[in-house]
Amino acid sequence: MESDDPAGPPRGRRWLGDLLLWGALSAPVAYAGVTPPYPRYAVPLLLGSLALLALAVAVGRRLPLAALVAVVFGSLVDGNFVFAIPVFSYLAGRRSAGAGRVAVLFGVIAVAGTALNLGLLGTGPATWFLLASVLLFAGVFPWLLGRLRRQQRALAEAGRRHAETEERERRAAVDRVRLRERARIAQEMHDSLGHDLSLIALRAAALELAADLPLAHRAAAGELRASVAAATDRLHEIIGVLREERSGSLRPADETVAELVCGARDAGMAVELRDGSAEVELPRLTAHTVHRVVREALTNAARYAPDAPVTVTVDRADGAVAVSVVNGPAPAGPLPGPASHGSGLLALRERVRLAGGVLDAGPRAGGFALSARLPLAGDDGRGVPGGVAEPATASGVVRSDATNAVRPGGPGGPVGEADDGGPDTGRPDRASEDRTGAAARRLRDARRRARRSLLVAFGAPAVLGLVLALVYYPLATAGAVLDRTGYERLRLGDTRDSLGLPERQADPPTADTPSGCEYYTDGNFPFAEPTWRLCFSDGRLASKERIAS
Repeated sequence: MESDDPAGPPRGRRWLGDLLLWGALSAPVAYAGVTPPYPRYAVPLLLGSLALLALAVAVGRRLPLAALVAVVFGSLVDGNFVFAIPVFSYLAGRRSAGAGRVAVLFGVIAVAGTALNLGLLGTGPATWFLLASVLLFAGVFPWLLGRLRRQQRALAEAGRRHAETEERERRAAVDRVRLRERARIAQEMHDSLGHDLSLIALRAAALELAADLPLAHRAAAGELRASVAAATDRLHEIIGVLREERSGSLRPADETVAELVCGARDAGMAVELRDGSAEVELPRLTAHTVHRVVREALTNAARYAPDAPVTVTVDRADGAVAVSVVNGPAPAGPLPGPASHGSGLLALRERVRLAGGVLDAGPRAGGFALSARLPLAGDDGRGVPGGVAEPATASGVVRSDATNAVRPGGPGGPVGEADDGGPDTGRPDRASEDRTGAAARRLRDARRRARRSLLVAFGAPAVLGLVLALVYYPLATAGAVLDRTGYERLRLGDTRDSLGLPERQADPPTADTPSGCEYYTDGNFPFAEPTWRLCFSDGRLASKERIAS
């Protein structure tokens, strides 16, 4: 099982850390190997043990469970490997994602160790209990602590990401409020100044045509009308700046598709224009949207298919205008730069949709094609969803492109209204709410896992220890319990056969047991330690005493 934590310290630090870890774990093994008494094949065993520890450290980052298995097998040869077991167990908890394989591994070690000690080697219950306790507190418990540490680290990372998400959403909310206020200012300027300027221009035009005024006065009225018309155009530009996110994105005033194509040719692009609507004046909103479609397509072609031929087609039929921009495959591949995220096409698709049209884009014949179909109606605001009609100037031309400039939801809708028709309150949109909700769920899940790991890390060893004691206790006390009442009935000088002693004896507390002495337990839980010592001489009870605990 490989670790899923690729991020870590630099390689030099990892090597230094592994070297220090190997040195610390090798110290007990090396000390036991260089001090007498020397067992047979002491040097090969020492070198093999050190090599096994080095192998465990080397594979411990990528295969933490394999390293743990290696040191467990090493403990069968050298008991000093017991110092390495808790270390590699903890590291396995830190570096391993799942818990199933680790649980199976500890289960296999427990079953195999029990069968080996009680079945094949014939060790006593006390020895088996000691080895099982070592597995529990030197193996399982450190692994649980490592897993807890892993969950805490994941919780900290989830908290950091959640904080970043909240900060992004806060900034987005601020931007939405700012854009809404910009659109509101633009709407107020349009409603007040635009209307007043239109009335002034209309009155100036009436004075210009009045026959009873002197020629000089009529000329002055004409100049006044022209100045008001210029001021109205300037007002439209200011409204466009307020409604655009970036003032630098405004196109030159009244730039046509033909002029846009000429500019692309001057920049070195091979562009062919087929304009079937050149003789017909398009509504301003439609013309503006067509210009944006062509400009976005030419920008993408220049970036992703440099030197490829591009064909721009604009045609008018059946009450709609169709525009398409098709480029062939790039001879030398795209220009170097960051990968595209498709945000430009998404914004363009929304602009076309709000203008009442449809947009289609995708690969074609090794190149790329972008096409849109837009309705011709809508310059007065009736053909555009939520469009706002603009007052006519003195010349009678309706100026709807500035009125329907970019707002927080896109072009074409009323200022201060959300895309779904409801009021724009500055709330995060559905996608923002989904992102915030997903981040909050990840944080809650990480906290839940950390709490569960903390509970398991301290509760599981206690439960397993209790289960282990419940298994060990019957083995240690079966046929070896002498209660206090039975002990007090024993009389010195009675023969052993007449005392009615238990069938089994408890293990002596020390190795230097006096000759002729026997040990029994009173059944104390959970370790069933020996409580009574009975010594016999010539088959008779010579002494009895309670062993101090």
